[in-house]
Order: sequence, then C-alpha cells, then structure tokens
Amino acid sequence: MTSHALAASYAEPDLLPQLQQATDADLDTLDFGVIGFDAEGIVRRYNQFESRAAGLSPQRVLGHALFTVVAPCMNNYLVAQRFEDAAAQAVPLDDSIDYVLTLRMRPVKVKLRLLAAPGDALRYVLVHRG
Repeated sequence: MTSHALAASYAEPDLLPQLQQATDADLDTLDFGVIGFDAEGIVRRYNQFESRAAGLSPQRVLGHALFTVVAPCMNNYLVAQRFEDAAAQAVPLDDSIDYVLTLRMRPVKVKLRLLAAPGDALRYVLVHRG
C-alpha cells in the first residue's frame, strides 16, 4: 500500500484491516494517533501524530509495554481490560470511548477507539484529539 492510498479517518468503519496492511509511512500520514501493540502488550507501531501530540519519541515507546510503561493511565477496565476480554472471548473489538489522558501532561480530553480482531497479530488504540 502506498502512502497516498491510506486516506482513512478515525471513525471509518472497517478501519482495522487498513491499519493492519498500512506501512509505518502510511500511518504517519494520518491526523490521529495510532498505537499498535501485540498480545503481550508491547508497542510495535507508533505514528508521528501520536508521538508529537504525546511528546514521546518512538524510541521511548516502541518495544515497551503499553499499559505499564508507556501509558499506565490506560491500564484499567475502560481500556486494557476491554482488549483482554475480547481476546479471551475470541471476539472482535471496536469500541469508542471518551477518555482523559493524564500521564506526563496536563489532563487532555480525547476519544479513544479500541480495535482488535481474533487472530490478528496487533491490536490498536487510536487517539483522536480535538
């Protein structure tokens, strides 16, 4: 997939397959944050939009545990537990929630979209600000 081919919006239905096929360069063209992590919770994908918005470099995020090291403010029943429940039940997850990020910054109201599908290597937290 070429960079110009990913014209995805935050609220687009069927966004997960597009994210799974996108290159890292494709993800960097999006106007919302993308955090992709594996079944162990280790961040494997992190786009430029989220890096700038959160003030965290890819080097501080990639390869680290999302819910305990990178964003412990998401380690709760609203976010982390939904991924665990969906995986345990082998069902797809596509939930959007209003949320307040609090780690290393003043509280910021955002919308989070939680995406996962049984058998997929990566799960995603999308962060929409504004």
